[in-house]
Amino acid sequence: MVILGLTGSIGMGKSTAANLLRRLGVPVHDADRNIHRLLARGGAAVPRIAEAFPGVVHDGAVDRAKLGAIVFADHAALARLESILHPLARRNQARFLAAAARRRVPVVVLDIPLLYETGGERRCDAVVLVTAPASMQRARVLSRPGMTAEKLQGILRRQMPDAEKRRRADFIVLTSLGKRHTLSRLARIVEEVRQRGGSSWSPAGRAGINRRRRRGGNRDA
Repeated sequence: MVILGLTGSIGMGKSTAANLLRRLGVPVHDADRNIHRLLARGGAAVPRIAEAFPGVVHDGAVDRAKLGAIVFADHAALARLESILHPLARRNQARFLAAAARRRVPVVVLDIPLLYETGGERRCDAVVLVTAPASMQRARVLSRPGMTAEKLQGILRRQMPDAEKRRRADFIVLTSLGKRHTLSRLARIVEEVRQRGGSSWSPAGRAGINRRRRRGGNRDA
């Protein structure tokens, strides 16, 4: 089973790429959606966050806006939050991979915004980066409700620069060229990695133990 990492900075088109991969029949594990479930009513992270951040849980769910305001500019608070969320998120991810392996799925995708920032590429056989010109990225993000230039800058400071992600990625998809181009490019990538096979998934369920980086010659869209 090939584990394909999907990443990209905010506003680069990652959500669209993930949906297109689903259209291609590839199972996608959405890290953001997973986190939202952990923070929702009944979520596994709620009791620990209530203890670590008093006042952010209401009616059994985490108030994400209130929690975000606490950790936005406080590195220690953010690290405390990540120490709660990351192990739970990894557990859910492992269950997703194990289920896909049992079904003998040839290719799966881990959709992780901060893939490189958290070392997640070590659990993947190859990484797909979605990217677009900075001007398009900025316009996309600032069109979102409640987004400001200050918030955008704060988010970008926590993300690896796009140029460095481009240097590291195995495949690059330029989302500025339109959805049809993105779909075609992703289909070619899925077929290529399917033919290669993967080494990051072990029968014991430990992703990333035997990862071998393969550099292809067709990285750019």
